[in-house]
Amino acid sequence: MKVNGRLPINLKVVIEGEEECGSESLPVFLRERRKELDADVILVSDTAMLAPDQPSLCYALRGICYTQIEVTGPSKDLHSGHFGGAVTNPANALCAIIAALKDGDGKITVPGFYERVRAITPADRENMKALPFNEKAFIGESGSPVAAGEKGYSTLERTTVRPTLDVNGMWSGYIGEGSKTVLPSFAAAKVSMRLVPDQDAHDIFRRFEAYVKKLAPAGVTVRALDLHGAQPWITDPGHPMLEAAKRALERAWTRPPVMIREGGSIPVMAVFEETHHLPSILMGFGLDDDQVHSPNEKFSLSSFHGGTKSVAYLYEELAKSGA
Repeated sequence: MKVNGRLPINLKVVIEGEEECGSESLPVFLRERRKELDADVILVSDTAMLAPDQPSLCYALRGICYTQIEVTGPSKDLHSGHFGGAVTNPANALCAIIAALKDGDGKITVPGFYERVRAITPADRENMKALPFNEKAFIGESGSPVAAGEKGYSTLERTTVRPTLDVNGMWSGYIGEGSKTVLPSFAAAKVSMRLVPDQDAHDIFRRFEAYVKKLAPAGVTVRALDLHGAQPWITDPGHPMLEAAKRALERAWTRPPVMIREGGSIPVMAVFEETHHLPSILMGFGLDDDQVHSPNEKFSLSSFHGGTKSVAYLYEELAKSGA
């Protein structure tokens, strides 16, 4: 607006605040406002770059199935000396269930979990190897001493094109200062699974729930809760709208952009696919050291200014392409 006095395209902005809890209200809103929100292309800037000076366009995201496992045993907390060895400990049972969800090679053991997972083609693997991905710096940023994960896959493959299963939190019994010899009556854990095309979050939860209940030992009752889910998303990396985005990034940065897949989930992308059937540009500017979902989360000034230029140039490039 400052340079040209007017926008070169007609722009519609959708803002929502539920992304971190599953965007439950957004699908209804998008369906109700379908005609009002009609467009030629969708732009989302909730993704990352491979490095501070390496612009990146994302063409695939993992979905998510977020669950809670609850294990109930005795009707109340018990004295671990008086009852220990006589009843099933829910905390021990929960640990055994979680341990059984993966094998020694990091493969998820839920029956049928990999049925719909697309195999990595030789071309996919070569394209990923060619990306300027610094594994040492990436792992170093995490604070972990070594890279680890599913056997037979690289770190970049594990974090983008392969599904995962991780414990996000656990609680049970006495966790205060000092000691208390309690045998807990209840234990729980939050477990998330990142999903890849063509996995379905609803199908995965049903399989997960059935398997968790099957793993339950005698003496406890187990239930699994489906807290929220999002479907994986993928688009054609060679779409003309993405070509316009590449030209915009080339104008804003000193290095040409690369095409990447990301491991996170943006629930609205699958919803947009369902409601609008439009091409989408995922042009984000986050960095590995942004400490996303951690204390002191930040956004780099280089990303802020570079992103501002990129979006302005994108509007111009879209106008040139007839969007």
